[in-house]
Amino acid sequence: MAKTQYYTATSIDGYIADENNSLEWLFDVDGGNENPFGGFFAGVGAFAMGATTYEWVLANDNVLAEPQNWHDLYGDAPCWVFANRELPLVPDANIFMVSGDVKRVHEAMLVAAKGKNVWLVGGGDLVGQFVDQGLLDEIILGIAPVVLGGGAPLLPRHLTAQHLALTGTAQIGRFAYLTYAVGSEPLPERHEAAAEHRYAVLH
Repeated sequence: MAKTQYYTATSIDGYIADENNSLEWLFDVDGGNENPFGGFFAGVGAFAMGATTYEWVLANDNVLAEPQNWHDLYGDAPCWVFANRELPLVPDANIFMVSGDVKRVHEAMLVAAKGKNVWLVGGGDLVGQFVDQGLLDEIILGIAPVVLGGGAPLLPRHLTAQHLALTGTAQIGRFAYLTYAVGSEPLPERHEAAAEHRYAVLH
């Protein structure tokens, strides 16, 4: 079954960009020889990003002057950019500029994805709007060994252990990858794990 996923890199203290909206700190971290993004994106049929993220791609990947760079990154997968200001379109890219209710756009993304997953690139504020509507199924984090002390938060929402179930862990290069299922109801195994932990602490 198709999922709506938030896949992103983050610092240990939960920031996806520093206070200057820069990712230079991320590029200094050795990601190893594997390419987890390639395998992830193979399952993506549509994706969305906020205006700030889109502007970062424009500035850092030179996609306006060299549109092939966009296609090398994202192929022909349709992209929805949430923006309240006019932004340039990458030539020949399958991009839709939208604003407003994320639920309406999400429905269109699911149709366009044709049974594949929907990726929420970010930023955190945009992903939070999907969370508010109960539309996020999974969070995949590549945690870099960096502490920023401030910047753009990973996800400015309050999600407790009742909403998140750890479903996968991996070390790739110097990154720790954590995958969480997102839901509104606790799973039975979470109760069992909590009981075991409580017993261990008390005894």
